[in-house]
Amino acid sequence: MADTPSSHNPGPHDLAGLKTDLHGKLDYTTYLGLDQLLSAQRPLSQPVHHDELLFIIQHQTTELWFKLVIHELRAAMSFIRADRLEPTFKILARVKHIQSQLLNQWSVLATLTPTEYVQFRHVLGPASGVQSHQNRLIEFLMGNKDRRMLAVFSHSPAIHAELKAALESPSIYDEFLRYLGRRGHAIPREVLDRDVSQPHASHPGVLAVLKQVYENVHPHWDAYEMAEKLMDIDESYALWRYRHVKVVQRVIGFKRGTGGTSGVSYLRQLTDIVFFPELWEVRTHIEERS
Repeated sequence: MADTPSSHNPGPHDLAGLKTDLHGKLDYTTYLGLDQLLSAQRPLSQPVHHDELLFIIQHQTTELWFKLVIHELRAAMSFIRADRLEPTFKILARVKHIQSQLLNQWSVLATLTPTEYVQFRHVLGPASGVQSHQNRLIEFLMGNKDRRMLAVFSHSPAIHAELKAALESPSIYDEFLRYLGRRGHAIPREVLDRDVSQPHASHPGVLAVLKQVYENVHPHWDAYEMAEKLMDIDESYALWRYRHVKVVQRVIGFKRGTGGTSGVSYLRQLTDIVFFPELWEVRTHIEERS
């Protein structure tokens, strides 16, 4: 008896309709620009060290995810400015999933041992992750403003201009607080009119508004849901930073960073940063119901 094709043993008819004549047509490689993408890994060690490709792909993949995070955050901010919170919920949920990918891929880099890394670390010269303009842009969009960091990008006028514009524009949290103000919540005027090029500092007036939202969920459901979505991405970013510290410590110990930072000590300082301070603080002040 002849074999019966199944899902475990595909037969020839399973390829019926397969397009094989792609001459002059858009194909997968062209649409995704794979010729450019897959030729962008150029190890510099001589002879090429086996693990340098891992190091390059790890960071290039991170930058691709960063690009998508920026795309999503900008879309979310435009919806908030238009007083449409609902579309942002899916967007910020997507950002959280992207952050999960970024967190998990540290496990791949953690397979790089100190002995392997020192074989090619010297080829980086002063190149360092602290020079990632996309990571800095995300920090600015999320509200961690620091004008001093612009100096790192002074050699690239276009990037410097983009970062300066983001530094001097409202963050996603600024946009949310302005939304709350437009919806009748008592956001203090000094918060709404503050210098947005500076990081937001916790304000008791904002804390009082968020306490009302959290203690009266149903009439303020959109604001409540938005607050929780913002908490998700703030927490996920903190976890990503912490994992970064531990992987760097595992691979280089307490050596200085290639970009001139103190390395692990510098990264540890970043783990304490929160983008949306009142959203963390309000949890302490929500009153228990008897």
